[in-house]
Formats: sequence, structure tokens, C-alpha cells
Amino acid sequence: MTNRAAPGRALSGIRILDLTRILAGPWATQILADLGAEVIKIEHPEGGDDTRSWGPPNVTDDAGQDRGAAYFHSANRGKKSVAIDIAHPEGQRALRALTKASDVVIENFKVGGLAKYGLDYESLRRIRPDLVYCSITGFGQTGPYADRAGYDFLIQAMGGLMSVTGQSDGTPGAEPMKVGVALTDVLTGLYAVIGILAALRHRDATGEGQQIDMALLDVQVATLANQAMNYLATGKSPTRLGNAHPSIVPYQAFETSDGHVILAIGNDGQFARFCKVAGMPGLADDPRFATNPARVRNRTTLIPILQGVMSGRSMDDWIAGLNEASVPVGPINNLERVFDDPHVRARGMHTRPVDAEGMQLHGVASPLKMSQTPPIAPSAAPDLGADTQSVLTRLLDPLEFDINDLQAAGAVSFKGDRP
Repeated sequence: MTNRAAPGRALSGIRILDLTRILAGPWATQILADLGAEVIKIEHPEGGDDTRSWGPPNVTDDAGQDRGAAYFHSANRGKKSVAIDIAHPEGQRALRALTKASDVVIENFKVGGLAKYGLDYESLRRIRPDLVYCSITGFGQTGPYADRAGYDFLIQAMGGLMSVTGQSDGTPGAEPMKVGVALTDVLTGLYAVIGILAALRHRDATGEGQQIDMALLDVQVATLANQAMNYLATGKSPTRLGNAHPSIVPYQAFETSDGHVILAIGNDGQFARFCKVAGMPGLADDPRFATNPARVRNRTTLIPILQGVMSGRSMDDWIAGLNEASVPVGPINNLERVFDDPHVRARGMHTRPVDAEGMQLHGVASPLKMSQTPPIAPSAAPDLGADTQSVLTRLLDPLEFDINDLQAAGAVSFKGDRP
């Protein structure tokens, strides 16, 4: 390990050199930062991570100062920003020196894109043989599409997710739909973290580093879950069912007298309790509906019956009655209702992290709740180049590097540097 681990943080002593931008890579390194790793985010001196300008909306601090796009802040809390031009020979030399002091390098350049800078895995493993090097691309390091650029929207389409998302053919608004967040990027970030942690475990046991090849398309195919197995089991591609479930009934949205609720009945006992609350207990004994396989076969008969009774009462009435009967039900919340939900508030998911100047910004907490090594207290995403001087002064050998010379040469930028 590069540093001795400090108590209380799962990844204390682990240093991550983060050459990623947009979402999949930054999502991974944000999780690692939450767990206590030191994440050094390398950004181009002019503009930095693309998502810094992906607004509005932008985040403002307590003083009303614009702190950049909300998109950037969603994936970069807890990191240190170091502005280095990787196309500059001196910038490359500095990055190779930082690699010597790091446990993990993570990047999301096109396949082979870092080789010309001497920052690819084969080059850097010669500097640090036990290096864990994670590469995130759209299609992976091998295969006929390896050279293509990959974006979440494109991968949701190519990887089958859009084919099972959206209203059924023949209904209003029917067309394949993407998920409302860049889910493939987020899932790829999660798998990248899993791979990195496994590789660090292997390194600690053997002293051997390795490259992790993460592809968005691989992740999308892997996370089709039951829909993938439904196809492999039958040879038939699943179709879009709107908010309904292909294998569970009733498991969908229903309109009440004043809004929509989700009814998520997962077993026959729950269905029987629902029927009792709905005032039609005999429905649960009907052979057409008594078991889930029967309800799936007869969904076109059952759903109109349920919709008829659901529309006769209010959301709050259904939610109160069904929760009392231990039947899974809930409202379809917009984001205002999500962050106003008493349970979300009690779980501390809305944070007000403090930046280097002591200003508070809105943020979202890590969902990890760990009794012995909890995530670090959230800190705001860094300004571009906010940590260049402090990080390079601490980690570069002063006999090999003059920080001011690097700045004068245009290899690094100190803009916005913290004291």
C-alpha cells in the first residue's frame, strides 16, 4: 500500500489517480472518495471535466456565487482537482511521478488513447508493477467495436434496455424509452469500484497489479438480469410493458381518485391481503387469480378489475390501508417530494457539504451505512485546479520538479488554488 491506513475509513491510505470525466468514471471515484481514498482528479487546465459546463442548472453557494453545473457536482464530491495538460511533455512526466505515489489509475479515454502520452497500462506498470489500472470504455479493449465511442444513451439502446422500457406497442406514447438517468454509466461506475476493490485485495495478497477492462455494453448486458434470462430461457425477446412487470401481477402503477400509486405485490399472501383491504376478498380465491402464474396468464382480465376499484379511493387512503396490511404500495414522487420525504430526511440523504472556503452547497449523501468504517463526511466538489499546488508540492520530488517551472511552461495550472 502507498500509505498506512488510518483507522475509521475503509480506504484510508489508498490513493486514486483519476483521469476520467463525464459520469461512469467519476461515479466510481466518488464512491472511492466516500470510502476514504484520496482521489486526485486530473483535469485539463482549460475547462476541466466536460460536465463543469453541462448547465444550467448550476449550483450556488451560501454567498450566491455560481459554482458550476449541478451535473459536475453530482459525481465529484470529496475529490482534489489538479489541473495538468497531459499533452504537455512535462505534464506527462508529472503524471508518471504521481503514478509512482498512487495505488490505482482509472481512465476513460478511447482504446489506445493514452499510449501516445506514455500513460497507458503497459507504460505505467513499468513504473509501478503493482499498479491497479482501470480502463472504462463504451465497448471494451477488444472486439469489433472497440474503437467506437460509447455513450450511455447509445448503450441503453444497443444493450437492450430501451427495448424493455416504455409503453406497450399500440398504446399512447408507445416507443422504446431510455431510463431517466444515465443508468448504464452509473452501473459501470459501481462495477468499476467492485473490480478495483477486488484487484486491490489481490495486490495486497500477491504484490501483483492488473488492468481492469470495463465496458459500458458489457455492463448493460449483464444488468438486464431477469429480462436476459427470460430471453435465454425462451428464445423470445421480452417486450415493453410500460410500468407492468413481465413475471409478477399486479406489479405496476394504478390511478387513484387523486393521483397514481405503485402496487408491488410479490406473493400470493400479499395479494390476498390486498383483496381484503379492497373489499373483494373472494377475488383471491378465484382460480384465475389465486396464484401469481395464474395472474400473469390472466393479467388482461385482472388489471381492469383492479383499476376499477383503485380509482374509487384516494392515494392517501390506499397507502394507509395497504401499509397497515403489509402490502407494498407507495406514491410516485417527484424530486421535491423525494427530498421532503420524512424517511429520506431521517436517512440523511440531503447534505450541505462545505467547500474549502467554508461555504455550504446542496449535495446528496453516500447511501452506504457502515458501522465501523462509515463514509467520510461529504465535502463539496472541487473548483478546477483547486488543489494543483498543494498536491504537487506534497507528492512530487522537489529535486526532480520545480512546481513554478511546471506552471510557467503551461504544463499545470494553479487557478483557484487553495491556500
